[in-house]
Formats: sequence, C-alpha cells, structure tokens
Amino acid sequence: MNLENNADILVVDDDEGHRKTLYTVIKSWGYNVKTAEDGSIAVDMVREGPYDVILMDVRMAEMDGIQALKLIKEYNPSIPVLIMTAYSSVESAIEAMKTGAYDYLTKPLDFEDLRLTIERAREYAGLREENKELKQALGFRAGLRDIIGKSSVMKELTDMVSMIAPTEATVLITGESGTGKELVARSIHEGSQRKDGPLVVLNCAALTETLLESELFGHEKGAFTGADKKRDGRFVQADQGTLFLDEIGEMPLTMQAKLLRAIQEKEVQRVGSDATVTVDVRIIAATNRDLEQEVAEGKFREDLFYRLNVVTLRIPPLRERDGDIHLLAQYFLEKFAERNRKHVKGITPQAMDMLLKHPWPGNVRELENAMERAVILLTGDFITEKELPLSICGPVCDDEPMEQIEQEPILQSLEEVEKKAILATLKAVDGNKSEAARRLGITRKTLHSKLAKYDYTD
Repeated sequence: MNLENNADILVVDDDEGHRKTLYTVIKSWGYNVKTAEDGSIAVDMVREGPYDVILMDVRMAEMDGIQALKLIKEYNPSIPVLIMTAYSSVESAIEAMKTGAYDYLTKPLDFEDLRLTIERAREYAGLREENKELKQALGFRAGLRDIIGKSSVMKELTDMVSMIAPTEATVLITGESGTGKELVARSIHEGSQRKDGPLVVLNCAALTETLLESELFGHEKGAFTGADKKRDGRFVQADQGTLFLDEIGEMPLTMQAKLLRAIQEKEVQRVGSDATVTVDVRIIAATNRDLEQEVAEGKFREDLFYRLNVVTLRIPPLRERDGDIHLLAQYFLEKFAERNRKHVKGITPQAMDMLLKHPWPGNVRELENAMERAVILLTGDFITEKELPLSICGPVCDDEPMEQIEQEPILQSLEEVEKKAILATLKAVDGNKSEAARRLGITRKTLHSKLAKYDYTD
C-alpha cells in the first residue's frame, strides 16, 4: 500500500473499541480516516464532504446501516459502501447489497481481506468516472471518442492516430482478430479533413476474386452473368472520403496488381468498360497477417506492401493492455444494460478477477460478447461468475457440484449443504484456501475454522 495515499475513508460503528481499532489499522495503510458512531451522523458527514469509501456496521442503535446506506446512496450513489456484519446477520448484508452496497465483510474482520476489499472498492468507484473523463478527454482529440483505454500501449496508439489522422497518409493497421482495427480506421477518418466525406468499408476476405473486382471497381450492365445494371464500385463510392480495405492480406495476387494501379493512378476502370473514372480516395488497410512474411513467401506483392505501409499502426492484443479490462468491461456493461433496458449496478469483485485473469484470445470482441451475454442472462443487480461464459470462469461456473447437492434428499441440514458447497469450491480451485475463501465470500480464518470442524485434511 502506498503510504502517501490521500484517499478518505469513513468508518461507521457504534462499538467504540471496534471503531478505534479500525481507525488505527486503516490509518496505518496511509488513508485519511474519519469515524462516526451511528448512521445518522455518517449521513450528515457525507453531505458535508466527499469520501472515497465508507466502512459501516449493519447493526447500530440510532440508525442502522441499511437505512444509512439508502440515504447515502440517494445523496451520492457513486460512493462505495462496505457493510460489516456478524455471520448471523448475513441476510441483512445481502439486503444491503441489493440496496447498493459494494460488498460486505463478516466479523471478526480479516484485516488483510479488508485492505484488499478497500483497494478494490476504490478502484471500482473510479472506473465509471475515469471512463467518462477518458471519453471526454479523447473527444477533444481527432476521432478518438470510442477508443477506450488508459494503458501505455493504447496511449501511444491514440497519440499516433491524432498525429496521422489530419494527414493524407495511407495507413496499414495490423493486429490480431478482435482487437478493433475497424474502430481505429473509423477514428482516423473522423479525425481527417475527409470526415464529411464517406467512409466505405470492404472486407477482402468475404468475396471471390470476380466479385471482389466488381465490388472495388464497379461494373457495366451485362459485364457478367447477373450484372443487370451498371454499378459503381467502392472506389467511386468513397470519392472525397476514405476506403477501408479490411483483411487486405486475403486478397489474391492478381487483384493486388489491379489495386496497386488504382492507388497509384487514382483512377479505376469498371468491369466491362474501357473508360476510366478519376477518384480521390484515402486508403486505410488492415490485416491480422504478417505481411512482411507474406512478401518473403511470395504471397503478397512487395510493391503494394510498400505502397500501403506508409504509416503502420499496430493494435495491441487485450492481454498486453494492463488496466484496460476494467474500463472496457464497465463500458460494455453500461452499453448493453442501456440497450436491454436493464438496471445493472456493477460487477462483483470475484467476477472482475476472472475477467482480469482470462487470456482473451478473442481480444476486445470476446470481452464485448461476454459482457453482452452476462447482461442478457442477469437476473440480479450485479454480474457474477454465473453470468460469465464457461471459457472464462472455468470449473467455478460448472453447475455439476451444485447439481449434485440439489439431487441429494431435500431433508438435510444447512450445515451439510454448507459443507458440500465449501468442499466443492475447494476442489474447483485445486485446494487453494485463499482463493476458495474469496469465492465463498468468507475470510480465510473462517474457512480454516469450518474445515477443522469437518476434519478436512489436504
């Protein structure tokens, strides 16, 4: 923990001894700490000044934590509130989560768990505001309103886009599938002098060679079977604007020669016509292939490669974008919640940890699809592991252990159900007790106590 941290924490507890202990411990982590002995005082303090995190007991004499939470959320819904509760009052904590609490902790508190939860709450609270600020800041720069990211590699990328967008330079965008190459191409167009002209997109991998030539250059009526009328190609459609050629590495060699001529001569010839049409088009191309290697192997024309490769932009895969998964997940959550008319309060820390640990072979597109699925499947207020695809959450999302429990005779004690749930979770995480405690929502100390009761051995 950085001891120069200036974050403000409000501790609310009517137990003076516990309140003072929390003050001392949290202060030692470098936070500014203030305390309140009941909920009503806490509400007044929140109205008088800002706090980054509130740690509040659920049961207090004057005003309990649930009532105080409701009033605080009415005044400032962005403050993350952590609820403290005895194990016997977990139902109250669940009610608090439904009311808008960020998380709950059971007494006696595990201070290491408390420290990590405060850090996560602070990070989570900053996401929405940071996301808005980021988008607003980028909105003033050329065409970057929809590029979400604060990592160093994305800052380098957006700086490059800002520099090259106003120019007429041909751009080659490289990167793995799903990284957002078309989004970057659109940002370049929107930041260019051609922004009032058309942006025309053509996927070179989606068409046969014959159809690709017709799509690029147009055709005359009767030029081939099915050509029942004259048609302009994408070059003419993009006149005075930008032509984005996606998956350029998939273009056949014979078509590469015709494309090179069109770019060099700034004119095209419709299929079935001897006349040429002059065009004024900026070219942006994209590929997930290594075109230099393709040139070396004779699969891509060297002269076309150098014609396209005036400026190269590499879009980093999501696994290289440290810190961006939080922002992107929140961005997609808000996007799909609005689209599906759902009220989603956020993502649980456990689910977010799984998103952070996933390697994302499908990159941003995979994350977007995962968040859309989660929002659609969500029945509560927070996205949990249950809404994430099995490819992301792995065995934790496998319903088999719970199905086994449900198939048992219904007349069994809660203690037995709890035991089976704990042992199933331990099995899912290969015996990692810290991870099991985190996923179960209990402290490591509580987990050890329960395992001792079960005579559990590694």
